[in-house]
Amino acid sequence: MSMQFYASPEQVMSDRAEYARKNIARGRPLVGTVYDGGVLLVAENLSHSLHKISEIYDRIAFAGVGRYNEFDQLRVAGVRHADTKGYTYAREDVDARSLANSYSQFMGQVFTHELKPFEVEILVAEVGVGSAPDQLYHIAFDGTVTDKDNFAVLGVLGGDGGAQVAERMNSHYRDGWSLEEALAAVVSSLEGPERRIEASALEVAMLVRDRPQRSFERMSEERISQLLGRGSDESGSA
Repeated sequence: MSMQFYASPEQVMSDRAEYARKNIARGRPLVGTVYDGGVLLVAENLSHSLHKISEIYDRIAFAGVGRYNEFDQLRVAGVRHADTKGYTYAREDVDARSLANSYSQFMGQVFTHELKPFEVEILVAEVGVGSAPDQLYHIAFDGTVTDKDNFAVLGVLGGDGGAQVAERMNSHYRDGWSLEEALAAVVSSLEGPERRIEASALEVAMLVRDRPQRSFERMSEERISQLLGRGSDESGSA
C-alpha cells in the first residue's frame, strides 16, 4: 500500500507564496499615485495592445502586474461585477472598496484552496468626487488587500526591483503635486539611477477628477514625451 506524501499546511502556503512571488518578479513594477487633478497610473509596457491599465467603471480603474492572462481575467470579471451592480442599483453604488473586497475574497479563496495561486498583483483605483478622497487598493496574490493613501507600487512582493521603486517613490512623493511633477517622479522611480525608459515603452493613464462621469483617459506617447520634457525624436523602442 503506497503512503500519501504529507506536507504541513504552513509549508504548502509558504510554497504557494514563493511560487507566486517568483513569477510576479519576472514582470516590471507599476505605480499608481494621486495628484492634484486625480489619479495617475504608470507602467513600463512594450506592448501597445496588451494593456496593464484599464477602465473598470465611470471613475474606477484597474491595473495589474504578473501573468497577463490572469490579471486580464480579473479585469473582465471586475467590469462585469461593476456593470451588474450599476444596472441593478445605481451607478453611484459602484465603488472601488466593494470591488477590491470582491477581488480579495476571490483571490484569497484561490490561494487557499486551489493547487496554483494567481501570479498577479492588482490595483483598484477610484478618483473622488468633490470632497470625497481618492482611493487606491492594492490586492496581493493571496488576497491581502491594502488601502494606500498617497501611492501604491505593484511588484514589490515579487522582488527587490519593486522594493527599490517603492523607496524612490517614498522619497519623491509630495502632497498636491501637478500631473507633470507626478509623472516625472514616477518615471524616475521606475527608471532608477542607471537606466532610462523611453516614452514609447510607457503606458500611462489617468482618472481625471473634473470629468462629469467617465474619468478614465489614456495618455498618448506624444503627451508623455511633452510632460517629461523629452523630444519626440528621442522616443524609440526600449
